[in-house]
Amino acid sequence: MNTLTHHLTNRPWRFIDQSTLGRYFEALQSFAYDDALCIAVGTSSSDSILRTWVHHHTVVLGIQDSRLPFVQEGIEYLEDQGYHVIVRNSGGLAVVLDEGILNVSLILKEEKKFSINDGYEFMFALIQQLLLPYGVDVHAKEVIGSYCPGSYDLSIDGKKFAGISQRRIRGGVAVQIYLCVSGSGSERAKLIQTFYSRAVQGQPTAFEYPKIVPETMASLTELLNEELTVQAVIHQLLLTCKEQGAHLSSSSFTELEMQSYEEQYVRIIKRNERING
Repeated sequence: MNTLTHHLTNRPWRFIDQSTLGRYFEALQSFAYDDALCIAVGTSSSDSILRTWVHHHTVVLGIQDSRLPFVQEGIEYLEDQGYHVIVRNSGGLAVVLDEGILNVSLILKEEKKFSINDGYEFMFALIQQLLLPYGVDVHAKEVIGSYCPGSYDLSIDGKKFAGISQRRIRGGVAVQIYLCVSGSGSERAKLIQTFYSRAVQGQPTAFEYPKIVPETMASLTELLNEELTVQAVIHQLLLTCKEQGAHLSSSSFTELEMQSYEEQYVRIIKRNERING
């Protein structure tokens, strides 16, 4: 049984779509939503969840980014370019979120044999299936020169279009991906390249920050030579899950989940304030 069949076939999944709220909510809220939903799924008060979300003009920094020698100068540059800057409370480095980037969270109950790699492989397999109609080879390996590099960078012809991360809380797992659907991947990369230049200024750093080569990044629209939209990709994502046998139903947050979200949001805001110092 492959990973898609195991997690999707004849399994109930809730679909929560927040892709049209980009102008009205912040990325910190998304992290709080996923944490609250992780707790709900982990405690068996919810079925597995597929959540889609979009944020406008936001740069999410990693905790390590926030400790760069001249990070405030880097942040001021991003803000001058019209971006809101936050620091995530999990691993990873700087990424760009905007209206051309679709974020997807797969939230499921942690099983004893469900390793970190299993979570990555599940998302990778889903994206491979999603892009099957385009006849492209999707690779999962680090793309050197990209921002927020990792062993599960997704690429076509050597150009990165997505990155996968994971959070595990109280028995729940959130496997998250950002998919560059449209726009210029290299322009987004140039933005982060300049951030690092302003935030480091040749000084020694406590970690090896990425030396960005903008040409290593692209959107699916650029890679597939087809004008794609976030909504079209969501539609294809839902079709893919249904074709794999998932029982999908549109859903909203329960009262208990909203209460949990409020608690998680307060916690994340406080942590962000401490990190920003």
